Amino acid sequence: MKAIILNCSLKSSDEVSNTDALLQKFIDVFNQKQVETETIRVADYNIAFGVEGDMGDGDEWPVIADKIKEADILLVGTPLWIGEKSSVAKMVMERISGSGSETNDKGQPIYYNKVAGAVVTGNEDGAKHAARDILFSLGHFGFSFPPNPLSYWVGEAGPGASYIEAEGQKNEFTQKNTQIASHNLVHLARILADNPIPAEGNVSE
Repeated sequence: MKAIILNCSLKSSDEVSNTDALLQKFIDVFNQKQVETETIRVADYNIAFGVEGDMGDGDEWPVIADKIKEADILLVGTPLWIGEKSSVAKMVMERISGSGSETNDKGQPIYYNKVAGAVVTGNEDGAKHAARDILFSLGHFGFSFPPNPLSYWVGEAGPGASYIEAEGQKNEFTQKNTQIASHNLVHLARILADNPIPAEGNVSE
């Protein structure tokens, strides 16, 4: 099992990310379950705007795309800005769409038999809205979801401290959902690895 984790923070990896702190809780569970993990801070890469697999001219998205295709689990983390997922997360969804026409050896969309989840952090409202957008997009592209594939943390209404400063790791609701989501992602990934979705026309009678 391998999990690829995309942190869609607006910050590059030389800056502290609240989203990264919550994603680490998933990584801890993945490690316990012998799932290999790799985290990518998307802002570190030169990602071109567009909906093609490779936009050329130094576009580094193909590097990330190849890692997604090799993984069993995709976890997308985003902060909230103006009540929505980050612009980086939006760009990631657009670029994942660029490989939507690719197929596996059974002729299915390339993302079949992969599971996905979402993580959202912020000091303002909009977590479920952001997660809904991410999960709907990934489902449309062919990813599968276990029950409760989401964990999020937001502070009190209005501007204020974010996850790390506000000690969001002590929030019982967030940590419970993190445990549920991370375990369920691994469980479904293993089910699909052993019992992949059958291609049309190959379903047993």
